[in-house]
Amino acid sequence: MCGIFGFIVNRGATFEPAFYQGTLAQLARLSESRGKDSSGLVFRNEADRQLQVLKGAVPLNYLLKRPEVSRQLDRLLAGCGAGAGRGDVFAVMGHSRLVTNGSHQSDDNNQPVVKDGIVGIHNGIIVNEDDLWGSSADLKRDYEIDTEVMLALVRHYLRGGAGVASAVSRTVTEIFGTVAAAFLFEELNVFALATNNGSLYVLTGGDILAFASEGYFLEQLAHKMQFKGRFEYQIRQLKAGQGVTLDLDDFTLRDFCFEAEIAAPAPAKPGVESYRIAVQSVGDGKKRHELILDPAKIAAHPKALTEAKLLQYNIERISALRRCSKCLLPETFPYIEYDDKGVCNYCRNYKLKNTPKPIDELFKLVEPYRRAGGVHDCIIPYSGGRDSTHTLHMVKKVLGLNPIAFTYDWGMVNDLARRNIARVCGRLGVENIIVSADITWKRENIRKNIAAWLKKPNLGMVPLFMAGDKFFFYYAGQVKRQTGIDLNIWGINPLENTDFKVGFLGVPPDHDKKRIYSLSASRKAKLMLSMAQNYAGNPAYINRSVLDTIGSFVSRSVVPHRDYYHMYDYYRWDEEEIDNLVLGEYQWETAIDTKTTWRIGDGTAPFYNYIYYTVAGFSEYDTFRSNQIREGALSREEGLRLVNEENRPRYASLKWYLDIVNLDWDATIKTINAIPKLY
Repeated sequence: MCGIFGFIVNRGATFEPAFYQGTLAQLARLSESRGKDSSGLVFRNEADRQLQVLKGAVPLNYLLKRPEVSRQLDRLLAGCGAGAGRGDVFAVMGHSRLVTNGSHQSDDNNQPVVKDGIVGIHNGIIVNEDDLWGSSADLKRDYEIDTEVMLALVRHYLRGGAGVASAVSRTVTEIFGTVAAAFLFEELNVFALATNNGSLYVLTGGDILAFASEGYFLEQLAHKMQFKGRFEYQIRQLKAGQGVTLDLDDFTLRDFCFEAEIAAPAPAKPGVESYRIAVQSVGDGKKRHELILDPAKIAAHPKALTEAKLLQYNIERISALRRCSKCLLPETFPYIEYDDKGVCNYCRNYKLKNTPKPIDELFKLVEPYRRAGGVHDCIIPYSGGRDSTHTLHMVKKVLGLNPIAFTYDWGMVNDLARRNIARVCGRLGVENIIVSADITWKRENIRKNIAAWLKKPNLGMVPLFMAGDKFFFYYAGQVKRQTGIDLNIWGINPLENTDFKVGFLGVPPDHDKKRIYSLSASRKAKLMLSMAQNYAGNPAYINRSVLDTIGSFVSRSVVPHRDYYHMYDYYRWDEEEIDNLVLGEYQWETAIDTKTTWRIGDGTAPFYNYIYYTVAGFSEYDTFRSNQIREGALSREEGLRLVNEENRPRYASLKWYLDIVNLDWDATIKTINAIPKLY
């Protein structure tokens, strides 16, 4: 889940130095949108017979400005292009990382990765890495990063006599997860690209090969560098299960597909004088807070037992609350009223929501958007949750469209969600476009807002912690424009109504609203007024996150959304069906601290649900299960049993969240626990 890029220019090309410098800068700038946690470059220097790797826990724009990079680029240009003393091949590739497996604090885990004489860059996640490491006795693990096993396997097959295309094909076929990768070899004058989900594009023409994680990046590169006026070129996607090799001696490009190469492996070319691989770490001297923590490791930490004891689970007191005789909503729920039979006003006014139109209508609606020839025709906003996973599956397998999965990572998409995204996109062969926020900045905004809230807690202001994720809507529109795809289909669960969140700010429920997240103009005005009063009463809220919050609100509630359909308007939402799909067909990973599959990839949910349950005696689980009861999908007894289990504090996830936003565990939990209860 990163950005990979690079370009190679044939020997004897006559481009000026500014062309090489500009091309590298453009590719790097565009690719950085997919991850800013760390970055790296590798330069292939023919004169010195060296593959020079430069990498570190720094953003790519910083790395490009470093003198180490300038020196390497100058050395390459001395032998390439117009006026060069030699006719060398120019080759550079790079990586802008969104951290998943392996801490970015250790450069062994940053990309490019070096293993067994191969330098590789990888966009994606390998979720069966432990099984792969155990598949052969000659595979030895040195690092945490998952990419390492891919390079080790490629070398394993090369040693067995396979050619590059065959070795790469065999390796990627064994991987469960997503792969878009590029390879350089110390002993072979061959460059290789391959993907199992299509998140890889290639530009060829005019003695150039360039590649990137998105086609839009190459289109922008061609425009900015005026390729059209210089030479003929084409941009194409490498489809799932495809790759290319480039012979760096004669610049011959060869396409391959995994099935054919596995069936008929090509022998490796004779060896050449080996390149020496040199790795140099680059840093900016800043102390960085750790970005990745594994909840499984947190749960086993020596402090875990002591810290977990701070968490409250007031089940006895909460069980004594009066609840609706039909659903589960307690007397602490905003604007709740009970009739003489004990039935709440939410039940009395409830209109069935899980009553979809025939799916044939959706087939008719999407027909004008359908494109032939394997061209992408739909965007699925993909959080990695169970509903968006089911929607992606339905669009691909039932509607027969060719979707792109779009993920906006704002810093609270946890590793579990990222790995599940890799499972699904790899299995379906679906391209995944990722837009990564400046995660450090986003997490600091969250920290500031929580710190402000802790000074004067108000349940109505809790949604402020999640405001930053609403840019999902803005970037979904941006991806539509960049890809030229109009249609997007969302997987919003019609039963996830959480009116209580604005109810705590004095906004009454709207029982007639069309969408679960929509607000009428009058209710929006009331919400804004109440928030303004809270800002005035707690000046700590007025911090640098305000613009982020305003932008999120505009993206979500003001900017119109077009060509926008909801899967569950046309297909009945069924929890059992969806769980069976994600756990069975896609072998989902589940959380270690809860039995539910709902919201397990959202790092924020365990925190705000702990607040709501501890202070008010209910959470999102109560509203969700209550809607299922009203729909006849769940008995009240079963719903109550589920919420009593689901509302248990999730220590590992809570610890992950507070560590990730750099808040003290004891101080934060004790402050929440001390808030006067509504029961």
